[in-house]
Amino acid sequence: MTDADTIATQKLTREGLLSLEQYDRVRNDFRATVMAHKLNRRVPIGPHATLYFEDALTMRYQVQEMLRAERIFEAQGIEEEIATYNPLIPDGRNWKATFMIEYAREDERQAALASMIGVERRVWVRVAGFDRVWAIADEDLERATSEKTSSVHFLRFELDPAMVQAVKSGAALAMGIEHPAYSHSVEKLPDEVRAALARDLSG
Repeated sequence: MTDADTIATQKLTREGLLSLEQYDRVRNDFRATVMAHKLNRRVPIGPHATLYFEDALTMRYQVQEMLRAERIFEAQGIEEEIATYNPLIPDGRNWKATFMIEYAREDERQAALASMIGVERRVWVRVAGFDRVWAIADEDLERATSEKTSSVHFLRFELDPAMVQAVKSGAALAMGIEHPAYSHSVEKLPDEVRAALARDLSG
């Protein structure tokens, strides 16, 4: 496991976060760093769905922003935020992503969500030479109802050791969604995105 791999999968701790005052001083620069980092962790699938792959840096930013917005400085409150977001950091053998369904018009979005029930479990990734890996969705709480799915889901893609080794060795990656109401795929991820996701894995 390289230093970059370790950083990508390292869980957050209270000691590793900045105080509210410290964060205010560096917030603009830190935000610019995170936004640049996120560019290679975003995978659009068709015109209305996107996977945003999370890691330790994106979650650290999320926690620092939550602490700032809510003015949380007590140890218990900080630990609660960490406990909420640490599960979204990959473990070295998986990818974890925020899955968003996005429509500009509210009426279109509501109609789409009603037609796409179960779509969160029909998202897949494929390492070249292997079968598809289907998403494990919303392990923290159920976000869909019998009438519609949610516009935001949290997904985990669990890889076996051979897949991890293949990705670390440069295997191509594909991703897609296979649902009666929404079926799109990306047959080969850009090299820079593939490289970013490879750093989430240890092998």
